[in-house]
Amino acid sequence: MKLSLPRALLFLLAISGSALASNSVVNLSHYDEMRPDFVRMREQGIVGVIHEASYPRYVRDARYAARQDAAVGAGLLWGAYHFADATNPLRQADHFLQVVESTWERARPGSRPGEVLLVLDFEKNGHYPGGTMRVDQAVQFIERIHERTGKYPGLYSGEYRIRDVLNSSKVTSAQKNVFTKCWLWVANYHYQPRIVLPWSNWRMWQYTGDGVGDLPRATHPKSIANIKNAERNMFRGSASEVRAFWEAKGWTPGDE
Repeated sequence: MKLSLPRALLFLLAISGSALASNSVVNLSHYDEMRPDFVRMREQGIVGVIHEASYPRYVRDARYAARQDAAVGAGLLWGAYHFADATNPLRQADHFLQVVESTWERARPGSRPGEVLLVLDFEKNGHYPGGTMRVDQAVQFIERIHERTGKYPGLYSGEYRIRDVLNSSKVTSAQKNVFTKCWLWVANYHYQPRIVLPWSNWRMWQYTGDGVGDLPRATHPKSIANIKNAERNMFRGSASEVRAFWEAKGWTPGDE
């Protein structure tokens, strides 16, 4: 089939992205109301799941614990993210770690993850009370996580927000330095992210969510297992490298 120029360019971008990355991570939250089939996810090439653990104001995601048990029991790696707001960042970090740690401690035998990959969701807050987290607050959150766990969290945000917020002249070099200690998880549903300064590159790329995404479905599918409109992510590296990364960057609760 003959491709138009725009479609051809998208296809070439898809190929270049796939050559560098494995389509191996799914993220979930309480908004995903179905019961995910984690066994089928693993069979279809998913290696890790990152789930919302907490969100404004100081709420525990009600689906987090049961899905941790099911995903780890199915042989998948496990991660947790906190959806941030503009309230006290230290209290947010402590609440997030309390949710992750208490869930880990209560997990059934065989469903306790070896390491939990931690992430700060630094996107614009349009769903919850509390406003949008500022750069200085994010720095405090990041440093608190590192202080308590010895690990820097990943940072999730959209490519355009990274460009507009983190590369503002108001952001200091010291603040940028703290951000770049985090590994980057970037969202762009239209093409492979290109400009992610102050990072040199992304570690994970969310290319679709809620059925939105312009890239060819042959290389960048929108569904996985029994989830029709999944939030799917490319990891920069192979499936075996995902596991090595998780082990290196993840936190084992109880190691504070």
